[in-house]
Order: sequence, then structure tokens, then C-alpha cells
Amino acid sequence: MYITVKQAAEKWGVSERRIRTLCAEGKILGAFQEGRGWRIPADSKKPSDGRYRKAESLLPVIDEKKVRLDNARPLTQGEIERLNEDFAIEYTYNSNAIEGNTLTLRETDMVLKGLTVDKKPLKEHLEVIGHKEAFDYVSELVKENAALTESVIKQIHYLVLADKREDRGVFRRVPVRIMGAAHEPVQPYLIEPKLNDLLLSYSESTEHIITKLARFHIEFEGIHPFIDGNGRTGRLLVNLELMKAGFPPIDIKYTDRAAYYNAFDEYHVKHNLSAMENLFAKYVNERLDMYLDILK
Repeated sequence: MYITVKQAAEKWGVSERRIRTLCAEGKILGAFQEGRGWRIPADSKKPSDGRYRKAESLLPVIDEKKVRLDNARPLTQGEIERLNEDFAIEYTYNSNAIEGNTLTLRETDMVLKGLTVDKKPLKEHLEVIGHKEAFDYVSELVKENAALTESVIKQIHYLVLADKREDRGVFRRVPVRIMGAAHEPVQPYLIEPKLNDLLLSYSESTEHIITKLARFHIEFEGIHPFIDGNGRTGRLLVNLELMKAGFPPIDIKYTDRAAYYNAFDEYHVKHNLSAMENLFAKYVNERLDMYLDILK
């Protein structure tokens, strides 16, 4: 259920102009623009007055929950696979939807069951199948505790880009621009050295895993190593590293895409990592709560 800008303004006791600003800055999670107006989830909380707070306030909570999860009765391999199977459907839907895929959650589930959705392009069917295969591959890498390398990144991308066979697992050879973004991707000849530098700095970082991954994700997308499929690949890499560290995988919702996109601009324009940190921390915290509830 959604409410209008006017209804949110009355509910929170602030001006409609302020509500529009908060929506445009991605500070109301789940809000999205529809025509000239904004649709706001009815259960949204009033954002704090001020800039993004550091995610550090949530990180100790996450660490405490992670310890509780580690100390709880361990899930069997079969239970983990079942949880990941259920997660993968919604995750595939959201990650593809962020990139423009029009298949609904139900249609995504149908495609993964081997059915064809009438009047929807083959490309969108292949995107669903490719993303699910890539997530399955990531799950196998987690079992092996595989290191994050250029080869692993290319293999994940190869599976993701099922609809463009010639570009699968291959660094782009032409310059690109991301429409509306505040950052311009690097030139093709800089992709490999920049990516190697990023992998090295990530491996040497002593920051909290969520902080590390927020920074890695933004920098990876900034390099934009592939002609297509960078977003889906990047989000799979985040889950690869989270799962290796013992955390549940996260699913950035399509309805949160404004906050997600804004987090990139916050970093590139204002050098502010907190927006992406907070987004990742929110999702990790929610997923930990879900796992802990299951183990009660």
C-alpha cells in the first residue's frame, strides 16, 4: 500500500517540498516516482533530520546477531539449499527488474520452472535463467571458499549474460556512459589494472565486511568492466562475499532502486559511503532476523 506526498507530509508533520526532496535523495526507502508524483510505502518511517548517519550504529547489532546465528543449531545443507532456493526466485526478480526486466515475480517463478510467459521477449526469459544459474554457481563457490578473482568475476558474468553470447565474460572494448549517473566509467584500457587494484585493496582492507562491500560494489560499478550485466554481476559478488563470511545473502528490492542509485551519487559526488553502507546494513540485519526466527 502506498501514500502520496501530501499524505506523508501530513503524517510526519513536514512540508510537501521536504518530502519530495527526501524522495529524490533516496532517503525514503521504497519510494518511487510515478509520472510527476511520488508513491511512498504506507509503513515507511520518517527519515531522521540531517544527513545519512554512519552505518556503524547498526554494525554492532549485526555482529551480535551473527554470533547468535553461529551459536545456534546449525542449519543442515539441505535446509540451507531450500532457503537459498526460495530466496533465489525473489532475488532474481529484483536484480533483473532493477535493470529493466519486465517479468513479474510470479512470471520469474514460472520461467524458473521451465514455463514460457506469453508476449514477453526471449531476452527476458534468458536473463532469468542466466541469473539463477549464476547464483547457483556463487553458492558452489561459497562451499569452496573460493577467492574473489578476475577469473571468478568473468565466470559469474558469463552466466549472467545469457542473452548476449559474444559479450559473456569479456571486458568491454569501447567507452560507455551511464545515463544520469554522476560518474563516468573508466576507459577500456584501464579496466584490467583498475579492477586488479580494487581486488587488492579489498583483500587488504580491515574494515567491517559491510563497509568493505559497500565500497567495493560502488567502485566495481564505477569501473563498469562489461558492456552489459555489470549491476547483476556486482550484486552477485556482494552476496558471494557475504555468504563466505557466514552472512545470509541480501536482495536489494526493485522498490528501493531510487535509494540504491542515489547511494552511488552520494559516494562519487560527496565521497559519502554511508548511504550504501546503510542500505547493505539494513538488508543484512533483516536477513539475520529471518534466520534467527527460523532457528528459534
